Amino acid sequence: MKKLQNTLYITTQGSYLHKERETLIVEQERRKVAQLPIHSIGHIFCFGNVMVSPYLMGFCGEKGVNLVFFSEHGRFLARLQGRQSGNVFLRRAQYKYSEINPIAIAKNIIAAKIQSQKRLLQRHIRNHGNQPAVQSAILSLTYSVQQLKQADTLPLIRGIEGDAAARYFGVFQNLISQKSGFIFQGRNRRPPKDGVNALLSFLYSILGRDISGALQGVGLDPQVGFLHADRSGRDSLAQDILEEFRAWWADSMVLALINRGQIKPTDFVQEVSGAVNIKEDTRKLIFKTLQAKKQEKIIHPFLQEEITVGLLPHIQALLLARHLRGDLAEYPPFLAR
Repeated sequence: MKKLQNTLYITTQGSYLHKERETLIVEQERRKVAQLPIHSIGHIFCFGNVMVSPYLMGFCGEKGVNLVFFSEHGRFLARLQGRQSGNVFLRRAQYKYSEINPIAIAKNIIAAKIQSQKRLLQRHIRNHGNQPAVQSAILSLTYSVQQLKQADTLPLIRGIEGDAAARYFGVFQNLISQKSGFIFQGRNRRPPKDGVNALLSFLYSILGRDISGALQGVGLDPQVGFLHADRSGRDSLAQDILEEFRAWWADSMVLALINRGQIKPTDFVQEVSGAVNIKEDTRKLIFKTLQAKKQEKIIHPFLQEEITVGLLPHIQALLLARHLRGDLAEYPPFLAR
């Protein structure tokens, strides 16, 4: 099993990363602040004005380290990709399934997504008592899962998913503590117009890059998906797998950070354009919380083995590859019990 490797987040503006033998050096204002063995790092996320030496870039590509660049406020810019790995026959099978038979995989992924949304709402009722609006949304999501069983086209599957998402986010404000001061009036993006949407988009972006790296690690093409249509510059397959983790991982983390008072409305900056961005110190808190989450252990619902949460993208990538090779009759999406 792939060892859980650390993710290095560089957020201090003006940082310089370079290579020294088999180690990564981080400098700030010409002072060495960290020296890490490269084999202990799986991902390097650089935010804003972060400089990386050409030798380190080449070293990351050679060693399979996922080097990703974001804007200072978390918008994805680029990712360094080393030599393509994996079996050409696996990628051929992926392309064939994507063109001819994407329905089964897409249905399984969306069924898991809606079930995760439903379970998040059910947990809220267990902890805070019955709320008619939330209970109504749960019933609607149950019906959406039943509808999926009969869906036989991608437009229909996407339509069911879109309706379920509208029902889910329609009651998302109910899950947010009134004491937090946050107001959520629906999902919006590009750019996010409130703090909750900024947090959701930020975590979705981070997890999406983790998933993309995991897919490449098993030899799959992250740009060719089954649910999301092909689009230049988009890792559609990574977005497919991300659907399984949105409610269980990202949404739950956002709610926990807000409801515990760890993040407040004052931790954001509103630009003239209307976009709401996360302050640097708050991003560091998110990274710290995300890293702690990755170290948690769970029993994988399909493998029935204890794993760390950070391994989930790699395990789902492996399971998808096994299905495409014909070793598994169906792709088992992640759905925590």
